[in-house]
Amino acid sequence: MRTLRRQTLSFPPTARLLMANQFAINLAFYMLMPYLAAHLSGGLGLAAWAVGLVLGVRNFSQQGMFLIGGTLADRFGHKTPIIAGCLLRTVGFGLLGWVDNLPALIAASAATGFAGALFNPAVRACLAAEAGERRVDAFATFNVYYQAGMLLGPLVGLALLAADFRLVCTIAAAIFAVLTVLQWRALPGRRGDGDGRASENVLAQWRTVVANRPFLLFATAMIGSQILTFQVYLALPLAAQDALGAKGTWATSGLFVVSAVVAVAGQLRLTGWAKRRWSADQALVRGLAAMGLAFLPLALTPPGATAAVLAALAVAVALLAAGGAVVYPFEMDTVVSLSGNRLVATHYGLYNTVSGLGITLGNLATGVLWDFAVRHDALWLTWCALTVTGLACAGSVAALARAGGLALREERRLLTA
Repeated sequence: MRTLRRQTLSFPPTARLLMANQFAINLAFYMLMPYLAAHLSGGLGLAAWAVGLVLGVRNFSQQGMFLIGGTLADRFGHKTPIIAGCLLRTVGFGLLGWVDNLPALIAASAATGFAGALFNPAVRACLAAEAGERRVDAFATFNVYYQAGMLLGPLVGLALLAADFRLVCTIAAAIFAVLTVLQWRALPGRRGDGDGRASENVLAQWRTVVANRPFLLFATAMIGSQILTFQVYLALPLAAQDALGAKGTWATSGLFVVSAVVAVAGQLRLTGWAKRRWSADQALVRGLAAMGLAFLPLALTPPGATAAVLAALAVAVALLAAGGAVVYPFEMDTVVSLSGNRLVATHYGLYNTVSGLGITLGNLATGVLWDFAVRHDALWLTWCALTVTGLACAGSVAALARAGGLALREERRLLTA
């Protein structure tokens, strides 16, 4: 904690505000979201298809709208979409606890999703601008607050749920209401785009980003890392359930705790260690390789050996979290570098949209492979496929680095001159 405090205080006030802001955002979000499906099905008696529709609308309205959020941040400054996102989530979370008909629930779910699309790219672009040359350290510190919110949110939500789900929603909405006022009072009202071209046509703005071939190649290459990270929500819980049956839920909760604790406790140490020993390219490649290799112990564990499976799951989650902690700050810094500090929020928006699409397709493929592996008593196929995905992702980034595709625009001009 002392190291985190010292590191946090070394950044400008706006950067510190954004870190605290992200902790509160995740705290409120994870207070509510893990328990929403149970409320919709059990509390309100909605059919499974309706529950899936409400949750799917939230995911689509966030993942599909990141580009819009980033574009708005570059055109009107970071402050406006951050405030709008916090205000919209205040309304959305409040509604989720107090409405009981499907159209209103869909509207509330869409509001909470679009809110994330508004403030997510803006927060990261603003943090990058405030951190200057210390972007890697800033994003590492930011991720500690991000993961801490994810760790504490479900615990706080579970405690409040003992009283009433409406109380969970009300407290979560109140947190976002406070954040709205705090951002309005404290965030600087500056432009998002470093060039300050507010009059630029939106389509021209998007063409600029889409024409950035090195950025698109990097975004595509990193899809594998997003798929691997998401397995904490898909393949790993399925493995816990397969090993323990009904008790797998408790094991899944333990996996989330292990993942968050590794990220919170190890992020700053791992980032400092990687910076001292490796270049940014090497940190990305080796972190991605570690994420892929995290699934190898599960591939080597004999089926039916419950204790061994649980141990392999713990190792997999810890290594996946550690690899992700190495990758994340360098990944975020690389996006800024490849943007040439131009339309940074729009680049982040498109990057998140590409990641969201990749996660959707990757999860579909993982689910199909899991079903096939279960039918043929060959779960090792799933784990091997995920390992190969991580190694392929690392290989793709390494190839881009060797070709100079991860260099700054100015550096690439010098290389080709």
